[in-house]
Amino acid sequence: MINFPDIKVNRIAVKLSSASERAVKKGHPWIFEKGIIKETQGAKAGDLAIIFDDRKNKFLAVGLYDPFSPIRIKLLQFHTKAEIGENWFRQKIEEAYEKRKKLLETDTDSYRLIFGENDFFPGLIVDCYNHAIVIKLYSHIWFPYLYQIVPILKDISGAVCGILRLSRNLISSEETFGLKNGSYLFGSLEDENVLFREHGVKFKANLIHGHKTGFFLDHRENRRLVGTLSENKEVLDVFSYAGGFSVHALVGGAKSVTSLDISSQALDLASANVDLNKDQIKGTHKTIAQDAFEALGKLVASKKKFDLVIIDPPSFAKSAKEIPAAENSYARLAKLGIKLTKPDGVLLLASCSSRISADDFFRINQEAIQRENSNLRLKKKTFHDVDHPVIFEEGRYLKAAYYSSRDL
Repeated sequence: MINFPDIKVNRIAVKLSSASERAVKKGHPWIFEKGIIKETQGAKAGDLAIIFDDRKNKFLAVGLYDPFSPIRIKLLQFHTKAEIGENWFRQKIEEAYEKRKKLLETDTDSYRLIFGENDFFPGLIVDCYNHAIVIKLYSHIWFPYLYQIVPILKDISGAVCGILRLSRNLISSEETFGLKNGSYLFGSLEDENVLFREHGVKFKANLIHGHKTGFFLDHRENRRLVGTLSENKEVLDVFSYAGGFSVHALVGGAKSVTSLDISSQALDLASANVDLNKDQIKGTHKTIAQDAFEALGKLVASKKKFDLVIIDPPSFAKSAKEIPAAENSYARLAKLGIKLTKPDGVLLLASCSSRISADDFFRINQEAIQRENSNLRLKKKTFHDVDHPVIFEEGRYLKAAYYSSRDL
């Protein structure tokens, strides 16, 4: 275990606007800068902000102060007073682990143990991959508490190695207290690429340099479903990254799978993950390294069609001003996907843009189907898997829809 920085935190008082106070009473985990009328001067990242009802002088919540974010206070505890420390952290991590136990009864050893605000750790993610955990910080507020949290995570997860990953804003910050992106918090790896399983399918992820924490765990259930739909099918996996859907399709008996991604390095990972499961695979795997819109356009022009088309793009709307362009991109992808799906095939369309609501996403897809006069119909909607629980609306980002002319 490394020597964690010794950072002193203080308790601070804040006075909120009426609107912010009402939001806190409803359990919303964010207090924005504009919602604070008065605060203790000189507050630092990680200081404990105590929130009281201004009229009744009654405790409402406690959170961590973040001077570097427009979300100035990220709340941890509501309505009932609690001492934020080692015992509180252990209780919340144990509660989070209990929610994931059913998943771990399957042939799966990769899961999200802590999902930010939704597990009462705003700005902190913990992903488990077999014997290793990745702790990713999105806010300065957690540096003072790592010395308490990390040993508890190690104990509850049973991990022998812990790796710290930092968000881009933290990597560029000077206030990381000597802690660096990709550094070991305890233990070490012989190989940066860690082998793990989800529903019996094997994958490798680079936990030091891989995207996010190394892999996208949130689509696990959709990948399993794709595997059940793939027997003897020709499959197209668009924005395939490390081949999550592609590998499940091949293990599920696909005749052929085409993985499409703009990154040749990502496709190398996909091919490596296919190879890990070659004893379970009979079908063929092909890769296309190209911009998705261009490649899909060429496939449409060549009259190519697939039994199963999966389109799972990265987030198109990271800010409100990007929403119109994002909606246009989803409409374009839906149109291309429809044209590439056989009349009796299945089209899976997914979105991870939290700024695009599920209702809007499904509406965009349905409008594309109507414009194309397609016989595809909505057969199934899916959302977050069990290790990605949601307790507030802004935490809801993942949605997917299966379209087909037949029953699934």
